[in-house]
Amino acid sequence: MRVPRHPLWLLSGFWFCVVVAIAAVLRRLGELIRPSHGKPSQMAAIDATFSSHAVLTGMHIIPAAVFVVLAAAVLLRRTVSDSLERLFFLCGAITGATAYAMSVYPIGGWVERSAVLIFNTWFLCSLASAYWFHLRGEAARKREWGSRAVAVLLGIATTRPVIGIFFATGARTHLGPSQFFGIAFWIGFSINAVVIELWLHSKRRAYAVP
Repeated sequence: MRVPRHPLWLLSGFWFCVVVAIAAVLRRLGELIRPSHGKPSQMAAIDATFSSHAVLTGMHIIPAAVFVVLAAAVLLRRTVSDSLERLFFLCGAITGATAYAMSVYPIGGWVERSAVLIFNTWFLCSLASAYWFHLRGEAARKREWGSRAVAVLLGIATTRPVIGIFFATGARTHLGPSQFFGIAFWIGFSINAVVIELWLHSKRRAYAVP
């Protein structure tokens, strides 16, 4: 039985997250280089938090953007050059390492920090597993664990619509960024982690059907 490698719904979600992630990186870099004025007080406070550790923020989001772009080549193409794969793993490792450092400055307090620590650790474990299978020449297992790593990292993109919902409903919930950022992180990362596991499980079952 021949099974499509990537169903349309999964590809749509992947590209949506990629676009959102790249847009978020470009906006953040723009704010770091030339801060805008006249923003709502809550947005200004968030931007000020990132600007207070601008170098670390740049060291985190630039490799993350490269990792996201390379993910399309590494996961969606059957063959990719060794140099691109090495850059993929290197940028992923830098992104994970700097995420730990970024967790020192959480907008959402310990709730956000706990989400970052748990999901970032899973991201690095998945990336390390993918690299191990890459060294062993096991392409299928490398792609499986690489998919997990990419899905977790793109969870930060899934948090953006969730954060938008919290901002839009703030007048009713009376929740500020310091209160809902952590919740949004848990929701965004959990959605991606669960979706990729369900897809990998369904894929294994589909290929097991004679």
